[in-house]
Amino acid sequence: MTAETPVSIADVEAARDRLAEIVHRTPLDRSTTFAEMSGARSVGSKLENTQRTGSFKIRGAYNCMAQLAEAQRERGVIAASAGNHAQGVALAGDLLGIEATIVVPEITPASKIAATRGYGAEVVVEGDIYERSYEHALDLAEREDLEFVHPFDDERVIAGQGTVGLELFEQYPELDTVLVAISGGGLIGGIATALKAQDRDIRVLGVQPEGAAHAGRSLENNEIYERETVDTVADGIADTRLLETTFETMRGRVDGVVTVSDSGIAAAVALLAERAKTVVEPAGAAPLAALLSGAAEFEDEDVAVVLSGGNADLSDHADLVRQGLIELGRYATPRLAVEDRTRIGTIAKRVAEDGVKLADVRTGRRAPGDDPNRKVVEVGIEGSSPEHLRAVLDALEALEGVCVVDRGLETDPVFGR
Repeated sequence: MTAETPVSIADVEAARDRLAEIVHRTPLDRSTTFAEMSGARSVGSKLENTQRTGSFKIRGAYNCMAQLAEAQRERGVIAASAGNHAQGVALAGDLLGIEATIVVPEITPASKIAATRGYGAEVVVEGDIYERSYEHALDLAEREDLEFVHPFDDERVIAGQGTVGLELFEQYPELDTVLVAISGGGLIGGIATALKAQDRDIRVLGVQPEGAAHAGRSLENNEIYERETVDTVADGIADTRLLETTFETMRGRVDGVVTVSDSGIAAAVALLAERAKTVVEPAGAAPLAALLSGAAEFEDEDVAVVLSGGNADLSDHADLVRQGLIELGRYATPRLAVEDRTRIGTIAKRVAEDGVKLADVRTGRRAPGDDPNRKVVEVGIEGSSPEHLRAVLDALEALEGVCVVDRGLETDPVFGR
């Protein structure tokens, strides 16, 4: 650590005192399944998706706003966000008696706007994308003399997020490595500050989607790198760059950054729903995807993954879980040519005999080469493994009057499953 580092362990410990009666001490959930899948000695998931407002963001927002001067509190605060930061600032404002204005882009789901207003904030819809909302919020902050609460590039925000690291060390003192998603770097900067001050050598690894990776290059070259575009299902960690405060906080404290595919993130979301019985948004599932994909070596280590948020739209979450099962090779959509519709009952019975779930049946789209004398149907089948589905597809091919035109099964499952 250098003297120029913006955030110290003392800052994080002071934040812990401010937040003691405000935030939940979120659970650490141990998973033998994830340990076996990754080769780790043990795996603990820090469930920040169960935090107030559904993410870690309340920690930094409250710690920042609690330190405002009385005159600034009276004038109020403003923030720009389409997601978790908005709700964190809104709740902090409600708890501290500070009027909060949140600028959101036009694409923000109505449910998130309603949740933010539910905490007492004024919501201003402005701009087609987040960057326009951000610019509008800065303009309003200057014109109306409001304090702008940045989602990550603020020492007080970073220190508040660092309280996750203090809790984690208390709950998991044998910890060897922690995996943390990176967007702008506030969460990992705070956690790294907390953990690197302990009397153990704990590895701190950042995780970014392949389509939004920038932090690793920044740290390797010792200068901030900015992407021109981002493309990822994990919109909560889709920033294009670090900023100065987070970059300086991370340097010398974050040991490396790994990337994960969107397919891996989808699979992690599905596994968390199935094995951990928890709803996690794509950004929050990225650290588990990194662990299970073998993005780094975790053999015989005690590893923590920070599940940073759970504010997922339920229909989007259901779609992503289905996609995750496909990526794991546990859901297939075979195209079948059948003599007549009565064969559907035979197919359903045969699938059930093998313990496979028949999740969907629909008329299939015809393609060149299809037998015009047969009906084309597409079915969705869900099993416990790729091998399980291959066995039932073999059984369907053996049925009289049924031809499997396309197996519709992932041949190279993510995580090697």
